[in-house]
Amino acid sequence: MARELIRPGRFFSVRLRFSRGVITIAAIVVVLAVGVSVGLYHLLKRATPLAVPEAYCSVRTPEGADELDIEQARISATIAAVAARRRLPERAVVIAYATALQESKLRNLSYGDRDSVGVFQQRPSQGWGTVKQLMDPVYATNKFFAALVKVKNYRKMPLAEAAQAVQRSAGGYAYAPHEPQAEALAAAFTGRVPQAVHCWYPPAEAKGAEGAKGAEGPSAPPARTAEARRQLARALGSTAVTNRRRGWLIAAWSVAHAQKYGLSRVGYGGAAWVNDMRTEGWRGGDSSGVARVELS
Repeated sequence: MARELIRPGRFFSVRLRFSRGVITIAAIVVVLAVGVSVGLYHLLKRATPLAVPEAYCSVRTPEGADELDIEQARISATIAAVAARRRLPERAVVIAYATALQESKLRNLSYGDRDSVGVFQQRPSQGWGTVKQLMDPVYATNKFFAALVKVKNYRKMPLAEAAQAVQRSAGGYAYAPHEPQAEALAAAFTGRVPQAVHCWYPPAEAKGAEGAKGAEGPSAPPARTAEARRQLARALGSTAVTNRRRGWLIAAWSVAHAQKYGLSRVGYGGAAWVNDMRTEGWRGGDSSGVARVELS
């Protein structure tokens, strides 16, 4: 029986037609996949994030940028307010920040070496005050500055020497590396650099401010804003805005304490901070004139 001969090119012709069909199908699948991906991207972009980030604060100044947690921001704001009440120069604030960064990472610790406690790790046994007093950042900061101003020429001496003259720690050299970070924080929280402090917190976590829902929700109850001003006055002495720099100091303090008092908006100098996860920084502002810092 004669065998059917396969003509040259016949097999390869069938294979080529099959390959083209696969390529066509693959191309269609790719186009559909891209379309679905784009659709899902825009859908998820509009949707509320499933994983809500933790509260945070950021600082942006010409001296540098930094990221803080809420407690660190509150303490930074308190230190700057106490310094303003005592009419101390920014250098004093830088020294205080560098000291607190080394001693406690700018946190109000209830423990430490031997009987050290608080932001500056001051010891009751060394006459700084009681444990209860030293756990109050306003009191602890006042005690630190009271000791610092007694150090002759503290403004001009190296930071580590000035801090060590107050703290008398075992490793006084350790304060120096914190100076650049301390300078950036001081520029922001003293109000020298406007709109430098931005914080955000999950609205549901506002302490004592039920129903606060951030930028698009209801404002904090008047009682909460009044309490915020009372606590500011403890550190600053008065909530009056007497100049532009003081106004931005108060604004920074208010933003740092927004979660505690359920504030969703702070306004000053034509600019506004809102507790909105989609917004980074302040909106608008001409930073001119002297006016009241608005809290809501």
